[in-house]
Amino acid sequence: METVKVTIDGISIEVPKSATIVSAAKSAGITIPTLCYLQMGGADYKNDCASCRICVVEVEGRRNLAPACATPVYDGMVVTTNSMKVMQKRKTVLELLLSDHPKDCLSCSKNGECELQDLATQFGVREVRFAGKESEYRKDYSPSIIRDVDKCIMCRRCETMCNEIQTCGVLSGVNRGFEAVVAPAFEQDLEDSVCTYCGQCVAVCPVGALHEADHTWKLVKDIANPKKKVIVQVAPAVRVALGEEFGLEPGTDVTGKMVTALKKLGFDQVFDTNWAADLTIMEEASELIDRVTRKLGGDEDVKLPILTSCCPAWVKFFEHNYPDFLDVPSSAKSPQQMFGAVAKGIWAKEEGIAREDLVCVSIMPCLAKKYEASRDEFKVDGTPDVDYSVSTRELAALLKQANIDLKRLDEDKFDNPLGASTGAADIFGRTGGVIEAATRTAYEWITKESLESVDFEDLRGMEGIRVAEVSIPGLDEKLGSKFRIGIAHGLGAARELMDKLRAGEETLHAIEIMACKGGCIGGGGQPYHHGDFGIIRKRFEGLQNIDNNKEIRKSHENKYIQELYEKHLGKPMSHEAHHLLHTKYFPKHKI
Repeated sequence: METVKVTIDGISIEVPKSATIVSAAKSAGITIPTLCYLQMGGADYKNDCASCRICVVEVEGRRNLAPACATPVYDGMVVTTNSMKVMQKRKTVLELLLSDHPKDCLSCSKNGECELQDLATQFGVREVRFAGKESEYRKDYSPSIIRDVDKCIMCRRCETMCNEIQTCGVLSGVNRGFEAVVAPAFEQDLEDSVCTYCGQCVAVCPVGALHEADHTWKLVKDIANPKKKVIVQVAPAVRVALGEEFGLEPGTDVTGKMVTALKKLGFDQVFDTNWAADLTIMEEASELIDRVTRKLGGDEDVKLPILTSCCPAWVKFFEHNYPDFLDVPSSAKSPQQMFGAVAKGIWAKEEGIAREDLVCVSIMPCLAKKYEASRDEFKVDGTPDVDYSVSTRELAALLKQANIDLKRLDEDKFDNPLGASTGAADIFGRTGGVIEAATRTAYEWITKESLESVDFEDLRGMEGIRVAEVSIPGLDEKLGSKFRIGIAHGLGAARELMDKLRAGEETLHAIEIMACKGGCIGGGGQPYHHGDFGIIRKRFEGLQNIDNNKEIRKSHENKYIQELYEKHLGKPMSHEAHHLLHTKYFPKHKI
């Protein structure tokens, strides 16, 4: 790699020729304040539009100040980041931003997490010298995300995330001058756009312009209502991220403490979405085997590859962009929705609880789960199977409000029968985990032999798109090749893989797709990682460690799942199972 020598604040360093001043300074241990700049998706993407000008520095020989985030280095460059001129200009820029920004910090969703607020503290801003007209824009409410555009600072991070990484093409700068705003085309509401509610725009927004639809106080009211029975399910990715909000390392398993905390909050029963993940594998693995068998038998109507359907953002993405593929994804509901269907359709009846008196809450790493719970096909007589979903961040905030310190709690266990799970369920929260869990079960069902090593290492990794071949004795000979599996995480990668399928450039038998980088561990409702992909990797490792240490690591060996089929469903893919655990997909309009 070609390098150049630069001097920053008197420190001489050698950096790659492709570096910018801000990255060169970071390598020298010098922090330059930034606002619009953000490295995203590992090292693959960055937002460096230089729109905020907070990062300006002096460059020797240059008359004007340079934006450090977008100015490349050159050999012999001399940079000063801390002169009085630089500090004065940065503070002026900050005051101008604040002059057109709401002052409701105390009630803002990003209070304590706001990067603009942090800079105001850093620069000691106690008054804003500039007064004048402030922007006024309507609020946009959707089932998952709220846009409060008066707080937008036009940093364009959400644009980069939405357009370049997720390729959804929902957000862009519209209008000019003082009327400029980041919005969907024709200034539509998100609900009327092609938004998938993945929440990655929320994850990178430095202020409160984008935030989740908060259900915290709805939850508090339900728990306080003596007429309601309130139960909760918790997604696998939550347990390796929640601890970050309490000072623990990313990837720390806080399952037992989390269960204790939820019981302290007043939930009547604390269950596990992992139980439903094992149930999902029973249906998805059966559907996979059924399709492959029928295809090999000459049934030309069978569609392969089968696509996993656990991710609601991915589901909405293909409903918008691939309506010609609606018969390809598995019809199995997501674990969240399977849990709600069983809880209200079977468990509540066994417990003698009326459906209208049972409140089913989910704790999810994902903002799209809020939307998924609201979809009409997941309602019975107008009442949803899952009443509402709460993000990992929302749960952390509620625990802090209730003065519950997660670190100091003893460990407890989930309630049964909807709380027992296998290691295969834990890995649902990371990329490659769903298809690996399905492969463990499908392998044994196809070969009718015990799978001694359940670790399919080739299905693991963090590349955006991965293709692996799995050898399944008996099936390989019939297929004429090994079983080919595709995996993608991030909707941009999903689009790339799906376009190859549509063009006939790739042949696969099964595909797993998750909307967010890293899978659910990188979901839009998780603690903010601020573009640090190392945090995502630690959460990945945390889930894998849970799976490694479980005594049972195959979904079909979950005894409570076996009992559910014996008592109520008969067998996977039965009429009863299909009615309760499967769904349909619908083509969505596209502007």
